[in-house]
Amino acid sequence: MNISTRVAKTSVAAALAASAALGLAACGSGDTSSAAASTTSASQTAPKAAATVRAVPGGSTGVTLDQGFVSALGQLGLTPGTVGSATLANGTISFPITGGTVTLYDKASGYRPWVQGILFHQGSGLSLAAGGTTVQITNLAVDPGKPARVFGDVSVNGQLAAPSAPIFNLDGSTLKPVTMDADGSAVLDGTRVLLSEEAAALLNSTFKTNAVQPSLLIGTATITVKTK
Repeated sequence: MNISTRVAKTSVAAALAASAALGLAACGSGDTSSAAASTTSASQTAPKAAATVRAVPGGSTGVTLDQGFVSALGQLGLTPGTVGSATLANGTISFPITGGTVTLYDKASGYRPWVQGILFHQGSGLSLAAGGTTVQITNLAVDPGKPARVFGDVSVNGQLAAPSAPIFNLDGSTLKPVTMDADGSAVLDGTRVLLSEEAAALLNSTFKTNAVQPSLLIGTATITVKTK
């Protein structure tokens, strides 16, 4: 981290919150506020980074499941569950952050994506089961680029079906300001987690239905990042 502790913590939190959602955690680089904001890094010289986290030390990404998503699962006869070190309690599914790297640029500079890097959640995931078929989505990796997406390994009944598949799209337009826990961890809340078109097609094919719709709201992400 290349700036003073207090500023660094806020910048790191903004970067990671902009990065994470399921794992699943949050993303601010997918906003669409102006023509300047839509300029990509491919056509710009990168400015000096506001903060760089070369080795994310840990934390967790939680997603509070939307009631519409929960109802849709019930209508389809799908039972949600967890894999590995993930937990599901009180309507929130959580995944430990196991590593990653994030670089944050000044959002006001117009440089895009203003959050770059990757955030890993190895050894955990979620499952959906029905009629003797179980789909597991594990090893989630958050890419805060344009578009901001979450990738994961998809297995069906224990057999790998799609490695590093795009599972979720992230909408950071509802992201709330950063807060700090008593232990110094940075917390960001509010990124919307949406089912990707690819994941919807895979689930429809696997469970022999056409009811799973792309952009289905899965829930709202909260990311808690250890800063030391």
